[in-house]
Amino acid sequence: MDLTGGFTLDHSSSTAAPSCRAPSPGAPSIGALSTGAPSTGAPFTGAPSVRAAPRLPPQGGAGRRAEKGSAGGGGGGGLRARPAVTELRLSAFAGHRSAVHALGPVTLFTGPSGSGKSTTLRAYEALARLSAGDTLDEVFPDAADCVPERARPDAQGRRGFRIGCTIDGPEGPVHLDLAVQAEPRLRIVGERLTGRGRTLLATALRDPGRPTVQAEWHTAGTTPVTRAPFPDDLLGTALLPLRVAGKTPGQLEVLAAAEQVVVGLRSAFACDPRPERMRAPVPPGEGRLRRGCGNLAEVLHRTHTDCPRRHHRLAAVAAAGCVGPVTGLGVQELPEGTVRAVLERGGRPATPLARLGDGELRYLALALTLLTGPGVLEMDRIAEVPEAMQSLTLLADGLDRGLDERQVGELLGLATGIAADGHIRVAGTVGARTAAQARRTPGVTVVDLSG
Repeated sequence: MDLTGGFTLDHSSSTAAPSCRAPSPGAPSIGALSTGAPSTGAPFTGAPSVRAAPRLPPQGGAGRRAEKGSAGGGGGGGLRARPAVTELRLSAFAGHRSAVHALGPVTLFTGPSGSGKSTTLRAYEALARLSAGDTLDEVFPDAADCVPERARPDAQGRRGFRIGCTIDGPEGPVHLDLAVQAEPRLRIVGERLTGRGRTLLATALRDPGRPTVQAEWHTAGTTPVTRAPFPDDLLGTALLPLRVAGKTPGQLEVLAAAEQVVVGLRSAFACDPRPERMRAPVPPGEGRLRRGCGNLAEVLHRTHTDCPRRHHRLAAVAAAGCVGPVTGLGVQELPEGTVRAVLERGGRPATPLARLGDGELRYLALALTLLTGPGVLEMDRIAEVPEAMQSLTLLADGLDRGLDERQVGELLGLATGIAADGHIRVAGTVGARTAAQARRTPGVTVVDLSG
């Protein structure tokens, strides 16, 4: 598969499997990442398309398909009820080359320092943000660092990287592959969306002087494909619901696959609890947990009243991972208008969270994330799709940082138990000790990047 010069659809048959066209002279490519001859056609001269925030159609093809198989499985054995990322591909990204990682309901990456654990999660989060409509420069502010170190520029000084993933769901496995030029200017130069053995969307850079790529998507009507210019800094798959009419079976197939990808990728929350930010009282607000969890007390103030059952369960989890007796999680309203969270100790004085250790605070924040949903997390909610069709993925770099063996065991047990129903998935990075512990935990997939 060649991502260097973009993709084109094979128009010889509306049902035949796609193949790459021969290159035209002068077509752009990322020479340092080349894996074959670039797929190109005639130079593209269309005008840039109007940008808009990607929005999903109300329950497209994916919502109408019969749901089969287990919602919590890792892939294979039938169709999934909820879209979820089941494979991550780092074809050429930072220190990764030709890396393919299968993702289960709970997947932990381990390996020595410098093996690429954090980079792997970064690639996942980048795809998630692009699917939510973020621009390329927002997602990759330091794109040059994502280019493989040994990649050499071509004659035009171009270098880049390639990432992709597979999202399983009601439409079966749908594959998204992306080629990004990082130098001399950041832009998407190729994107391909495939499903059921067919290329549904292909984009390619035709005119380096224009901020667009040529997009072609499957139609299967009187015209086998439709062509239009797409901006070169946005994910084309996320724009399809704005551009595809959905009048032919082919268009419906494209919409359903695009919806599955967007839902599966966007339903991700990167959590990196920072204990130093979690100790001070905070003003009450909307109660949506931020990435660094600095507003933990504010969120507990909300769950205490709005989600009493989940709040009670969190208190039970806190008792298993905090020192001393814990009978509940309380919130105190202070005279200056702020709130602070406390551990209730039964007949003993309550302990403010400010007095807890770093590991205890990280443990509480991660447990809260696992026990809540998108409505309590500061993330891009997919209002167009019912929550029953969504599966939240928690991304936790350094999941075990500052935690002891008991706390790690409690979190792994909580994660696998919740992941079993398909609503929550976890992808994190851990050290060697936690990896050994995780290998003994049923339902956890450990990926070793050491070799």
